[in-house]
Amino acid sequence: MGDTPDKITVEVVRLSHSGDLPLPSYQTQGSAGMDLRAAVGEPLTIPPGDWKLVPTGLSVAIPIGFEAQVRPRSGLALHNGLIVLNTPGTIDSDYRGEIGVILANLSRVAFTIERGMRIAQLVFSRITKVIWQEAKSLPPSVRGDGGFGHTGS
Repeated sequence: MGDTPDKITVEVVRLSHSGDLPLPSYQTQGSAGMDLRAAVGEPLTIPPGDWKLVPTGLSVAIPIGFEAQVRPRSGLALHNGLIVLNTPGTIDSDYRGEIGVILANLSRVAFTIERGMRIAQLVFSRITKVIWQEAKSLPPSVRGDGGFGHTGS
């Protein structure tokens, strides 16, 4: 299956500690993200207010012009208070190490990560490189320099 305007091919390596886990996949036809799974050797408990780096056992070669974003799973956030600490975590196209997920426990109770648990989502996005052009002033806009809360609420 080749690349198309809405699909890219990404090389993936399963590291030795993830061979029995399925590759990330879309859960529904309309899903934007694929679920990443925990490649822990034994259960990993995250105490309340703490965070841990959770391995996925995967390394990827993202094509130039793309990034992968690691995002929280809404169910884990709502029901268990688990978030991805550096949301979204960016994986650059030239990174070849293992994908790790920094999970933080914002709840009042410890949460245990089990092997194969779906812990985060991986979303691929095109990126645009910026060329800065210094100016003495900026063109006017309707909003101007109105900042935080400027448009209400």
